[in-house]
Amino acid sequence: MSLQTDVEGLWQQYQNDEIDAQSATVDELDTLDAFLDALEAGEVRAAEKTGADVTSWEANEWVKQGILLNFGLRETLAREYGDVRYHDVLPLRDTTDLGERGTRNTPDGTAIRRGAYLGSDCIMMSPSFVNIGAYIGDGTLVDSCDTVGSCAQIGENVKLGANTLIGGVLEPVEDAPVVVEDGAALGAGCRVTSGFRVGENSIVGENTLLTPRIPVYDLVDEEIYYGHLPANRRAFTRFVESSLGDHEMFESGAYKPAVVALDIEDDTLDATRREEALRE
Repeated sequence: MSLQTDVEGLWQQYQNDEIDAQSATVDELDTLDAFLDALEAGEVRAAEKTGADVTSWEANEWVKQGILLNFGLRETLAREYGDVRYHDVLPLRDTTDLGERGTRNTPDGTAIRRGAYLGSDCIMMSPSFVNIGAYIGDGTLVDSCDTVGSCAQIGENVKLGANTLIGGVLEPVEDAPVVVEDGAALGAGCRVTSGFRVGENSIVGENTLLTPRIPVYDLVDEEIYYGHLPANRRAFTRFVESSLGDHEMFESGAYKPAVVALDIEDDTLDATRREEALRE
């Protein structure tokens, strides 16, 4: 039987209330451990790109089922990590393999949860946190005060600026998580949530909120997009007039946030390259 078949079988039992944290056997927990090992090795992923466009990402439902089973079939235990004591269903990830691949995680506040994948030559600055099921590609920087949520898919050579939040999603299992494709750069304070997808090589300005509820006014294609930013764009927040209009509580109508996307200019690329050079 394959790992996928084993996980799907356990999921069916769990959904039918035939198994729980108190009744799970050693063999069943071993299956969950093997599943977490596969996630950490990058052998399985919570989502995969099925076409050429950034909109083609699809969730691997059985992988998300396996992650949920690790919460449903395990008991909360007292644990220690260095001098820190905490209570959780899972320990933090063993990081002894990272150094062999040139990946750095700085001390005092860097936390990688079990079931997260980090590629080669990554940098994790402290404090930062990577949750279960997240995938971080080779050469990517996770800066100080960053959070990479459950199942988020971060590509190669991505820069996540300081204080950036990458949202996570576990349920429903068919929903694709947040995706940031290869070569993208997010400025400090960005928020990417609710399965939003950032196309490759795009550069996002500081403090930009990317979520399916906020429109992206793409001045390259002259289209309004929801839920994704196309590849090779320079994006930033602007405020546009709201349909709310005038109201007795305030003058001159109301405004709502939007994202404006333009072609990447040469000077923007040059600034990004200079910053990347400091990491080499």
